[in-house]
Amino acid sequence: MQNNVFKALSHPVRRDILATLRKGPCLAGDLAAEFDAAWPTISRHLSVLKQADLISADRNGTQIYYRINTSVVEDAASAVLALIQPAAAPKLRPQTGLPKEET
Repeated sequence: MQNNVFKALSHPVRRDILATLRKGPCLAGDLAAEFDAAWPTISRHLSVLKQADLISADRNGTQIYYRINTSVVEDAASAVLALIQPAAAPKLRPQTGLPKEET
């Protein structure tokens, strides 16, 4: 699943769609109007985001509302932060500066 998430986040338009959805749910047509791209292009981006479970779509009659799935976005952010956080430094003995022996 995580690879799909990072693939989905790799495109700037998809990141912009997520930023728009952070403000709240949005109708598909209103969402498409936010971008300078043809509807099939936006539809494909929405499909990639849905496959990665970054957004959900709820149909209400003929209208489709899109919402961001914040828990998946938070999990992806945590995974990235885990990659860049420094590893814990080894504990050193004060007298010698050598690593402490495990007991």
